[in-house]
Amino acid sequence: MVVLFVVAAMAVVVPAVAGPLLAYGPGRRLAGGRLVARTREAVAGLVTTLGRPLTAVVFVLFWAALVIAVFWPVGLLAHSLEDAVDWPVLLWVTDHRHAGFEDFNWFYTALGDREPLKKVVVVAAVVFAVLWRRRFWIPLTAILLSFPLEQYVQAILSGMVNRGHPPTGLGSYPSGGIARVVMTFGVIALFTALTWQLNRRWHVVLGTVVLVMACYEGYSRIYVEKHWLTDVISGILFGPALFLGYAIAVTILAGRYPREAAPVTEILRAEAVPAA
Repeated sequence: MVVLFVVAAMAVVVPAVAGPLLAYGPGRRLAGGRLVARTREAVAGLVTTLGRPLTAVVFVLFWAALVIAVFWPVGLLAHSLEDAVDWPVLLWVTDHRHAGFEDFNWFYTALGDREPLKKVVVVAAVVFAVLWRRRFWIPLTAILLSFPLEQYVQAILSGMVNRGHPPTGLGSYPSGGIARVVMTFGVIALFTALTWQLNRRWHVVLGTVVLVMACYEGYSRIYVEKHWLTDVISGILFGPALFLGYAIAVTILAGRYPREAAPVTEILRAEAVPAA
């Protein structure tokens, strides 16, 4: 029982520490690397040829296909580890759970369920649409589409791998609850950063908060036995991977990538000033 409490603490502390380390270490080096530079050039060419809206659509579809191609074999590997890894973990958790702590984890794991997050997505879309005024259609469209994007990509992977679920739950590969937490609260963090022109430090803070929420969502899904361990590990990788491509597509649509445009706050301020 004590081990489960320790692991719960690690599910919070490890991502809280790893988030900034990854952002200021490998993340910064990757952002300045050749691959990112070539991607920026390719996207710039597409924007010139197709325009921003169509380029954003093409990019997000390409990225979704890439994520499926990568996580299909990962799912087959996870399936092959079911007897060696997933069953022992499931049985061990069953024998060591604490009733009071189980209640808390049932409460927290509902954060990743579809119904509450649908409401969060709709509210976020409306709020940011109001804040963006004449460009309201960007957050309205992008935020509302984030939910079905995650749902259908995850459903495609689940069908391709077809590994089934634990006898104690209905969770499939990869963990949709984790991916929904990443996409939903990642979208809110992304539009918060775009709307108020937050600096890199705030980007890291917001990203780390979302990562902590997702990691503990994964822990809670294991604790209440909704998911296999390998589903959860895959979900923690799958959610951020899918969100990365989505975030780039949003910044393309908003005019922030591959080249800088007028800050959203300046646009909003200019629209508020009546014409002479």
